Amino acid sequence: MNIIHPIITEKMNKQGGSLNKYGFVVRKEATKHQIKKDVEKLYGVQVIDVNTFIKRGKRKSRNTKGGILRGKESSYKKAIITVAEGSKIDFYSNI
Repeated sequence: MNIIHPIITEKMNKQGGSLNKYGFVVRKEATKHQIKKDVEKLYGVQVIDVNTFIKRGKRKSRNTKGGILRGKESSYKKAIITVAEGSKIDFYSNI
């Protein structure tokens, strides 16, 4: 399974309603064809397009009593899926 979890944010919910686009965090080794197959199998929708990109981790720092702590967020691969007109993915049905 190449899909780690869906991205459920206000922006992605708006795109899902109007543009039929949904976001997923996927494994870095996953290809577009593998992602397409997994989404079609899991959610039973017809996938038209898959766009992927790697989200680079941001550098972070904060001041503490012991001094400045510096670190970095993890990077991850993100996939934006476009489904066929009339198809919907409901992430909240299993809750």
